[in-house]
Parts: sequence; structure tokens; C-alpha cells
Amino acid sequence: MTEVNLSGKHILITGGAGFIGSHLVDRLLERGAYVTALDNFVTGRRENLTLAMKNQNFRLVEADVSANWPKEKIEFLSQGLHGLFHFACPASPVDFDRIPFEILAVDSIGTFRSVDLALEYGSRYLIASTSEVYGDPLVHPQTEDYFGNVNPIGPRACYDEAKRFGEALVSTAIRGVGTWNGRADYGSRANASGKKGLNGGIVRIFNTYGPRMRPDDGRVVPELCMQALQEKPLTIHGDGMQTRSFCYVDDLVEGILRYFDSDLSAPTNIGNPSERTIREFAEAVREQARIDGFQEMPIQSLPGRQDDPKKRCPDISVARMKLGWEPKVGLTEGLSRTFKYFHSEMEKRN
Repeated sequence: MTEVNLSGKHILITGGAGFIGSHLVDRLLERGAYVTALDNFVTGRRENLTLAMKNQNFRLVEADVSANWPKEKIEFLSQGLHGLFHFACPASPVDFDRIPFEILAVDSIGTFRSVDLALEYGSRYLIASTSEVYGDPLVHPQTEDYFGNVNPIGPRACYDEAKRFGEALVSTAIRGVGTWNGRADYGSRANASGKKGLNGGIVRIFNTYGPRMRPDDGRVVPELCMQALQEKPLTIHGDGMQTRSFCYVDDLVEGILRYFDSDLSAPTNIGNPSERTIREFAEAVREQARIDGFQEMPIQSLPGRQDDPKKRCPDISVARMKLGWEPKVGLTEGLSRTFKYFHSEMEKRN
């Protein structure tokens, strides 16, 4: 598909200092865009923006997307706003207990505010949704028309249901109906293409890994990699037979940008359909550690987590057909790069 010329155009990324957001920042700067990253650094990391900070077309605004937007601080708004990626939201299970209300706020209030800004400027808008909207799925692999099997009051609900609400809000704004609080008339505003409603879209992101993940993130990739680097037993939750599909971050970002360049608006799965058990993944981490000269450690089981999905694998037929996208980086290569990244992070701490 044809890549849109973004040279000189302004893009705003909420959560721009996060794992995925910072990679988007770099790719958009490479395409010649003026990029503003907005982040409150609850989970984002300044070091993720080291490369971007050297670029004169980049600006960082430290702010909370759930609070009043500091539009006066967004310097490049004077040039308009071509695109807005709403990618702010803590996504780790350790955060579900630590900051659940912040998670709920960013995907509700933050989504309202970001959608309103995109409508004001006629911007192309993308919200980062998640495979978690499928919950513990009864359909496998998961297609976009599956409505999910989600516990609305469980320990993961602050994230799962917030993302489902975000999808509902964005899809309603795309339809161009109704008013909100008597202020933002989503039914009468025209987007950049002259049509009513938000020129928006929804990307459902499946398990992603790679450089710039937080070492203390608590998700399976950083947890196992850091344990292997410290030559500690590798711990898995439950029997390890639950499955996941791991997509390398470079592949994911390519899929997201292809969606942004398209005229799609429907939810679309972006992930790697190569499925493996958590135990198999732990064995792959252990093998990578051995290759890199670390002692081979045993794999130990911990109690399972409530509502932890038993299977997760995306059907990416829509992305293949409409975006011409599929992942290219295999687990062996991606894990090697990721393990080296975590090794460098550990050395910084020592």
C-alpha cells in the first residue's frame, strides 16, 4: 500500500515515552513529521526518547492525558494536527493493582479529551486497543468480530473494560452521531475528508516485546529475561500451558503505521499468529541465556493468575488483506535482540 507523505506534518502521540509509543515517535520522525510526545511518566521512560530528543522536529510535553490538556504547551499545534495516536495507558498486570484508577481514567477521560482534540483539528486518530478485549476467549484464533469473554469486575477489569470502553467511544465518534455534554457535537463536525464524525481507527495490539520494555514491567518477557540474566529460576504462572503469540515491536509499529496510512476505521488485530505455550517461551529464554553465556536455570511454577487467558492468538487475515502486513521477525531473532537489551539495562543498574 502507498505510504502517506508526512513530511512537515504534525503528529501527537500520547504515551509517547512508553514502550510502543517511543518506537512510533522514532518512525514518524524518520518519515519527516513534526512529532509531539505527551507523557506523564507514570510508566513511560525518558531514556526511551534519547534518539528523538536530538531531532529538532520533536517536542516533549509532560502532562496527564486524563487532566486538562495543556494546548498552549503543544508548540506544533500552530501547524495544525495531522494525526493523533492515543497510546497512553499502563498495560502490565503489576499496574492493575498499583494504579487501577489511573488506568481507568486514561482510557475514558483521556480518550474523550484526545478524540475532542482530533475532531477540533480534523486529524486522523488511532487508539491503541488490545487483545485483552477478548478476555479469556472461547473462539480461537481471535477474529475481530468476536465480542470476547471478559470478567467485568475481576482484577484485570480496570484494563480490559477500559479498553472496551475506549473502543466504544471511538467507534461512536467515527459514526458521527450525538453530542457530549452539550459541547462536542460529534454528529455535525466534519473530519479532514469532509465526512461527518471522527477520521479514526482502532488497532487491537497482541503481546508485543522488544527493546525499551521496562525491566520491572512484570509481564512475561521482561520477567523471564531478567530472571535468566540474574541466573535465578525462571518462574511461570500456573502449569505454563496457556498460549501467547509474541510480536516483535518493529513489526508491530509497521502494522500500526500501515493502518494509520489507510482509510480503515474498523478494529483490526495487529500481532504475530505464531502461537506457543508460556513454558515453551520460558525454554526459549533459557536457551538464549545459555547462548549468551549465562547459567541454565530451572523453570518453576507459581500459582496461576485469576482470569489469565488460556489461549491467545490473533487472526490477522484483515491486516494481511487490507494492509498487506504480516510480521517478519521470528522469535529467535527477536528474543536475541531483546535479551541483549535487557542485559544492557541490567549493566546500567550495576
